[in-house]
Amino acid sequence: MRKKRISVVALLFVLPVIAILLAISIFPLIYSFYLSLCQWDIGTGASRTFIGARNYLRLFTDARLWGALQNTGLELLLGVGSQFLLGLALALLLNRTFRGRNLVVTLFLLPMMISPVVVGCIWKIIYHYQYGPLNFLLERLKLNSVNWLGSNQVSIYSIILADIWEWTPFVMITLLAGLQAIPDELYEAARVDGATRLGTFFWVVLPLLRPVMIIAILIRVMDAFKIFDLVALLTMGGPGQSSETIAFYNYLTGFKYFSMGYASSMAYLQLAIIVIIANVFLKSWKGREIS
Repeated sequence: MRKKRISVVALLFVLPVIAILLAISIFPLIYSFYLSLCQWDIGTGASRTFIGARNYLRLFTDARLWGALQNTGLELLLGVGSQFLLGLALALLLNRTFRGRNLVVTLFLLPMMISPVVVGCIWKIIYHYQYGPLNFLLERLKLNSVNWLGSNQVSIYSIILADIWEWTPFVMITLLAGLQAIPDELYEAARVDGATRLGTFFWVVLPLLRPVMIIAILIRVMDAFKIFDLVALLTMGGPGQSSETIAFYNYLTGFKYFSMGYASSMAYLQLAIIVIIANVFLKSWKGREIS
């Protein structure tokens, strides 16, 4: 009886937390899913109309959505891929003792600690066609200036470059923490066995660093799918829709065109893609652990 009383009291203490979590996380998910099954254009003042899966069927025929997905895919492949390679290289370089190491690590972390709005403003100045330092350097090298933010072919890559600069430090510090968790005895055992530095990296470092690598890449993939601030600050998705990402198009659909039902269905498509990618990463991690 006493144990039951204790468990009831414990449950009463936990219930407010559960209620708050349900209110701020579960309810919005359920409500937004209901909206995705409705036609609701708040700009016209029309009431919600249940239309079933029509919004989801519309996703497959929306050419603008597929263009935004293509740009998001470029961000995933080029942006996250470059962040991982650069972050790994920097982590390997900094995984040693030298004078001023802590200061160097702090300096590398500065881009990540700056507000995203400030990052956008910095890169807008850097990319300025007439007065930006990037085009100034190109002119000094006797090369033509580039319209970094006003070209259909270049604008999305300009956003990716700014994103690489901002978030490579996150990958670096995550992988550096993983490298420092590897015991020194394993390096010494590899040397005793006659392993080269390259062999030690491939047969000792990479297998032990794999879980940290997967987590770092997965976090950056999820963040890349939600990239919005740089697009809004640098190009507003332009010129045309050449640099529009799915998160930015979703924002425009809901808060500029006021099509809340279609915007909700787009958000669930984005969520489904992220969940699939996350499951692939986690299954590959578990598969490696079992083997």
